[in-house]
Amino acid sequence: MEEKKEESTKKNVKKANLLDHNSIKHILDESVSDIVTSRGYKEDVRLSNLKLFLGMIIIAVALVAQFYNKKFPENRDFLIGCIALYPFFLLLNGVLQLILYTKEKNAILFTYPPEGSFTSTGLVVSSKLPRFSDEYTLTIESADPKSISAGKSVQFTKSVTQWFTKDGVLVEGLFWKDVEALIKDYAKEEPKKKK
Repeated sequence: MEEKKEESTKKNVKKANLLDHNSIKHILDESVSDIVTSRGYKEDVRLSNLKLFLGMIIIAVALVAQFYNKKFPENRDFLIGCIALYPFFLLLNGVLQLILYTKEKNAILFTYPPEGSFTSTGLVVSSKLPRFSDEYTLTIESADPKSISAGKSVQFTKSVTQWFTKDGVLVEGLFWKDVEALIKDYAKEEPKKKK
């Protein structure tokens, strides 16, 4: 009985290589996503789906060009058509890069507003962990900053050393407290000033 408990707790443990900042950031980002979605925010995957759709178009045409049924002299016109489409694919790749640069930036999660909420915007959760640094920055802002119901952007910057043991195991309780405090800070309404 005790062996099963030990096995189940070992499966839930999130462990990172402390010498690899990408591993640390990945585990923290994954935990942030879990925390935000557990608070009632549903993930908005429209942007990811758009990027996948554009990528599938590019790959489909490349596969058709590669494995077209006829050999070279007979498929000459088809190959010329594929080559003529090449600038179009460069344009699609440019659109993908533009989406990454302008919309995604450092975002790890886009959400819809929680059900039953009076706000009409979701969240954009982004994070940074610079190379050769232990300072993790987490930012929560509105998905539509121009909306009337958009809240102020909030962020914290803390050392990752306070969330990991010396073995690289994430102490989720401490991390959850910090992230939930940031979510509450974003969600709280500012008190109205008396005139």
